[in-house]
Order: sequence, then structure tokens, then C-alpha cells
Amino acid sequence: EVQLVESGGGLVQPGGSLRLSCAASGFTFSSYRMRWVRQAPGKGLEWVSDISTGGRMTRYADSVKGRFTISRDDAKNTLYLQMNSLKPEDTAVYYCAKYRRVYDSRWYERPEDGTDYRGNGTMVTVSS
Repeated sequence: EVQLVESGGGLVQPGGSLRLSCAASGFTFSSYRMRWVRQAPGKGLEWVSDISTGGRMTRYADSVKGRFTISRDDAKNTLYLQMNSLKPEDTAVYYCAKYRRVYDSRWYERPEDGTDYRGNGTMVTVSS
């Protein structure tokens, strides 16, 4: 059974940092691209970042580029999102998601495209 469990969210002041983790199980983690998406209160799902197998390629939404860093540790079956210089508009539930296809070579533009499982999320609140 595929499981994705996010952690690391919380309340942080503007300009602060958080590191989110996503513990994966039930599949061969190293064989799949992974994604972070988020959903702000009252808004739709927003794509945040993707990472390739092996971690050699990454991509970011313009809204987080230069502030967030996605990474993975295949030995620990864990995905990370380092978030720096946080802004109030980063307030959202953050979810990790698994790509549907093994060794997928495509990137997908819409937040739900190309993925098949998503965790329950972790809440990030940026407020003074």
C-alpha cells in the first residue's frame, strides 16, 4: 500500500524557514519523480515543485523559485522541501505526491496531472 506522510509544518513568522518532509512507503521510491503541491485556504491546488529520479533535475513555480528547495534521500525514502524567506502568501496545506509512471521522463503543468497518490498534508502558517 502506497503511503505518503508529510511532516514539518507549523507556524512561522514572515522571513522564517521551515523544512517539510514526506516519508514514502509501499513503492520503490527511487524509481519515481515526486512533487510538492499546496492548497491555500479557500483556493485551489497549486503546483510548487518537482524532482526527478536521482534528484538531478528540479523545477519550481515562479512564486517559490529562489526561496524553496526540493530534494530527496532515496536511502531514507524521504522527500524534502526547504522553505526559506517565507511570506504570508505561502500559508497553505502542503502535500507531497508520487508520479504515476515509473521513470517518467515528462513534466506535467497542472498540479494533479501525472500523479496518482498524495499524502494528507501538513499545514504551514506564515504570520506575525
